[in-house]
Amino acid sequence: MKNILITGGAGFIGSHVVRRFVQNYPNYHIYNLDALTYAGNLENIKDIENESNYTFLKGDIVDEAFLHTIFEKYQFDGVVHLAAESHVDRSITDPLAFVKTNVIGTMNLLNAAKELWKGNYEGKRFYHISTDEVYGSLGETGLFTETTAYDPNSPYSASKASSDHFVRAYGETYGLPYVITNCSNNYGPYHFPEKLIPLFINNIINNKSLPVYGDGNYTRDWLFVKDHAVAIDLVFHQGKNHETYNIGGFNEWRNIDLVRLLCQKMDDKLEREKGTSEKLITFVKDRPGHDLRYAIDASKINRELGWKPSVTFEEGLEQTIDWYLANTEWLNHVTSGEYTKYYEKQYQ
Repeated sequence: MKNILITGGAGFIGSHVVRRFVQNYPNYHIYNLDALTYAGNLENIKDIENESNYTFLKGDIVDEAFLHTIFEKYQFDGVVHLAAESHVDRSITDPLAFVKTNVIGTMNLLNAAKELWKGNYEGKRFYHISTDEVYGSLGETGLFTETTAYDPNSPYSASKASSDHFVRAYGETYGLPYVITNCSNNYGPYHFPEKLIPLFINNIINNKSLPVYGDGNYTRDWLFVKDHAVAIDLVFHQGKNHETYNIGGFNEWRNIDLVRLLCQKMDDKLEREKGTSEKLITFVKDRPGHDLRYAIDASKINRELGWKPSVTFEEGLEQTIDWYLANTEWLNHVTSGEYTKYYEKQYQ
């Protein structure tokens, strides 16, 4: 049996990856390491918490001594690294927190893996999940490829770019077997409602304003989180060492068009008069360093590993809305902070 460490597995993307690995690979023992900060929620993985091939570890990747202890104790054969501070707005107000987690934390994991494996890399792999934001901003045309030069514009994207570079440096300097993926904007079930889609779903339910930055013409490529989990599975098992793969949804949407589509669908679901939710849209002052457009060229992962999105954005959005409407208890727990009580007695 292989021991696989997944960091950030109580978060949004991480919980989907943990669930997939636990359920699909009974020959693996999955260790889910999460610091349970505000975005970490054990309710996200409540359905698999008692599986025999699953163990939750509470800890912070910034804690170097803790990492070395668990690497020595559990003898990990692979690392899937998702733990990160990921909200651009938060990075603008507290950039150092992003440096600590995304840069220092990644360095600590790299060092722990290097010291455990001691150059014996047969069957070992360090998989670092990153973002398309490291590439900066596109104009009206063009796509990010795996060879696009890095040009980060926010403290968040700068911290992720730095961590990408360190992973590659450990591959070149120490021979550490790594793969990196850079993904576009994820959406889907269990998304913490500070990000656009879950925030606006919750605001529409509660008849609150929908704050749209600037003129709403910022464009993003949207990736359904379950499709992302499938891609991560493929890259971990079939990707080539020292390679980068871009993962995108082939779903470019201007923010304002996305919000209007979301409003239309929510009016239908909530049986409200057409146009009710759209009246909640409010244009607000733009944030600093706001990238105009992201768009991923995912042809490499399609060509080499056979991956492609399973749903269109409209289909994925429909599934996402249905999930939030069917899981109002989860949403209420998160927005009220009640979700922390699920684990606070055990991990206080």
